[in-house]
Amino acid sequence: MSLAGKVAILSGASKGIGKAAALRLAQEGASVAIGYHSDAAGAQEVVDAVGADRAVAIQVNAGKVPELAHFVAQTVAKFGKIDLVVGAAGMMTMGTVETLTEEGFDELFALNVKGPLFLVQKALPHMAPGSHVVLLSTTLCVASTIPPPYLSYVSSKGAIEQMTRVLSKDLGRRGIAVNCVAPGPTATELFNQHQTEQSLAFLRNSNPNGRIGEPEDIAGSIVFLCSSDSRWVMGQTLRVNGGMA
Repeated sequence: MSLAGKVAILSGASKGIGKAAALRLAQEGASVAIGYHSDAAGAQEVVDAVGADRAVAIQVNAGKVPELAHFVAQTVAKFGKIDLVVGAAGMMTMGTVETLTEEGFDELFALNVKGPLFLVQKALPHMAPGSHVVLLSTTLCVASTIPPPYLSYVSSKGAIEQMTRVLSKDLGRRGIAVNCVAPGPTATELFNQHQTEQSLAFLRNSNPNGRIGEPEDIAGSIVFLCSSDSRWVMGQTLRVNGGMA
């Protein structure tokens, strides 16, 4: 699955799944533009590991369209093109329908839904046939035991899955594949901040592997969907959860 000569732009790539994906894409030969919001140190770790000739860290609020346009422009200025788009930036707001606020809902959907869509839009003029887009959802979209406080988060990820389905019809005509990876419970900072020892134990016991996923477990699937080996995979949501769901 060599990605030598390819250029990847990743939002949310200074930590968690986005960071693991950036490192794996670079390992396969791609140059990577690391989008980060506040974790400059985490983004720099990727640049240091890959090398400044094939990696650049760019600060971006991935929920704001002008900043996404700037992110894309800086990537093209550095590498000349874009072949791979990975929309990994996201947030998780917890609350039932009674406790939701308009401000919190708008902030969540700006980052989780608007951000990936407009990242694709801004990158599209610089993408040739054979390019790939990978978006991020969650296995919670199909979990039957979904807790009520995940209402807005799972709603935003459901939008991503529909976006994947429809975008693949549009961009497929240009030879660009659009797919989605939907991880199960994965030990990221975003995930861990909403867990207790009891919930973590429950999730470990619910998985046939007896553990929670790691970002590196998800990164390989993203690399596959960015490679020519997945050229006939379009509009799909791949649930990567160790057999949990």
